[in-house]
Amino acid sequence: MNRGIGLVLMVFIAEAQGLGEDRWQARSMVITRRGIVATSHTLASQAGAQVLARGGSAVDAAIAANAVLTVVEPMSCGIGGDLFGIYWDAKTKTLTGLNASGWSPKKLSIEYLKGRGIPSMPQLGILSVTVPGCVNGWEKLHKRFGRLPWNDLLKPAVYYASEGFPVTELIQGYWDGSKAKLASDHNARRIFLPDGAVPKVGQIFRNPELAQALRLIGEQGAVAFYRGPIAEAILRTADVLGGPLEAGDLSEFDSEWVTPISTDYRGWKVYELPPNGQGIAALQMLNIMERFPLPDMKHSSPEAHHLKIEAQKLAYQDLRKYIGDPRFAQIPVEGLLSKKYAAERAALIDAESARCDVAPGNPTATAGDTIYMTAVDKDGNIVSLIQSLYMGFGSGVVVHKMGFHLQNRGALFDLDETHPNVLAPRKRPFHTIIPGFLEKGSLHIGFGIMGGLNQAQAHAQFVSNVVDHGMNIQQALEAPRFTKMNFGGCDVVIENRVPAETLEVLMQKGHRLEVRGPFTQAVGGGQVVLHDSESGVNYGASSPRKDGAAVPEPDPYFFEGAKKP
Repeated sequence: MNRGIGLVLMVFIAEAQGLGEDRWQARSMVITRRGIVATSHTLASQAGAQVLARGGSAVDAAIAANAVLTVVEPMSCGIGGDLFGIYWDAKTKTLTGLNASGWSPKKLSIEYLKGRGIPSMPQLGILSVTVPGCVNGWEKLHKRFGRLPWNDLLKPAVYYASEGFPVTELIQGYWDGSKAKLASDHNARRIFLPDGAVPKVGQIFRNPELAQALRLIGEQGAVAFYRGPIAEAILRTADVLGGPLEAGDLSEFDSEWVTPISTDYRGWKVYELPPNGQGIAALQMLNIMERFPLPDMKHSSPEAHHLKIEAQKLAYQDLRKYIGDPRFAQIPVEGLLSKKYAAERAALIDAESARCDVAPGNPTATAGDTIYMTAVDKDGNIVSLIQSLYMGFGSGVVVHKMGFHLQNRGALFDLDETHPNVLAPRKRPFHTIIPGFLEKGSLHIGFGIMGGLNQAQAHAQFVSNVVDHGMNIQQALEAPRFTKMNFGGCDVVIENRVPAETLEVLMQKGHRLEVRGPFTQAVGGGQVVLHDSESGVNYGASSPRKDGAAVPEPDPYFFEGAKKP
């Protein structure tokens, strides 16, 4: 076993050998020889774990869990949103990516908006809606990697939508913050504000209209959503609201298999999906961070925090300038990922002073609300999956008699005709949601952290926690983080678990800190699974910043003659 892998596993073991009483993390890893499903809601994790116990694959478990999340966490995800996934095949040792982000309507263009007297891209309402890619993505993943019957995977979600579920704490808080948005749409008000109010913590909430939509998808497949009765309901809703969506926008859409992009970070291979998503910024940050001796610094030190914050600013300026739909614009992926380019960008970092005026580089010269979930089965196959409506409850538009919101991903289009992310018909917008994957030797890790523009920088911090600071996956997920939800400037949101002396030094360097609570939602919750292909053992982690958990597949101890792991 090489030294790097040995060090990581030694950290895992140390936590169980007398250090527990002194540890600072809130949770232990889940460790099992069988599968694990980690999501932001325990009912979804449980549903996925039960699918694994029935002989389902990691993909089957992920679809079932994601479907439950569309019911129990409706502000963050839904069949009216998009999906991205990375699949690790343990047998063939290959990675496959899926981009299930939908395109803009054929009629939606800058000229269309100008004709209506609209000078900027709408952020809410029917004009912010793009075609939902989620259901198409589920079906594609299932046809290629699934084992159980399609309809079985949607039964847990149908159950909770029809029978109801008790609303959990953090989800109730998000719900409560969206009262005005829900009240502005007739269907949303009717369904999501029962008796005119947001459900309380522990109150049973039902959505029988969504149950019916999920039944249709289970019985008919994705065709129900893109050509059948759900498509008809979407089009009727759009027509009533004066939107440009047409039947062909739905029926002609298809998600895309893609090859993940990657970088080597101190001997580990880190993977993200290619643009139109922001994953490339996480890889850029890591390439810049690699130029500095972070393994020699404490995670909590001001020096480590300063370098990571400055790397974020550099990578995100490039993200803002260069990323769009590669089918419509030339995206300089190779240049942005060049180690030589990273060295040039890293040279701009001043170790003693924060820069507030960072500009994009020239890479061609060198060559909301969201859910994230991940699953691993007993064979070591891993799904890293993320799904979202963009902002909480998406566009605010609920499809009539179907009980789900349409996303507002179109809000992310630019109206600058020189920009790669400029609005155009049948174009996919810049996307914030990104699944991640990390591996070295026998260790394979599916990971992701939610929260709009927070995601790429959170990915880079998670990887650094594992690689540079020797943390296990639960520690790396829980460790205090920073985030910048904008481009440029010296403002930084940071958790108050960062030592006071570190915060003081960062402010002396010119960082304008907004110090939040110990597990603030601003830095995003996440989930992680790890498969050790040498031992056959799986590990799971779930962030205390969410209502969820990493739930193991139950062992077959109640079944006489059951196969051993």
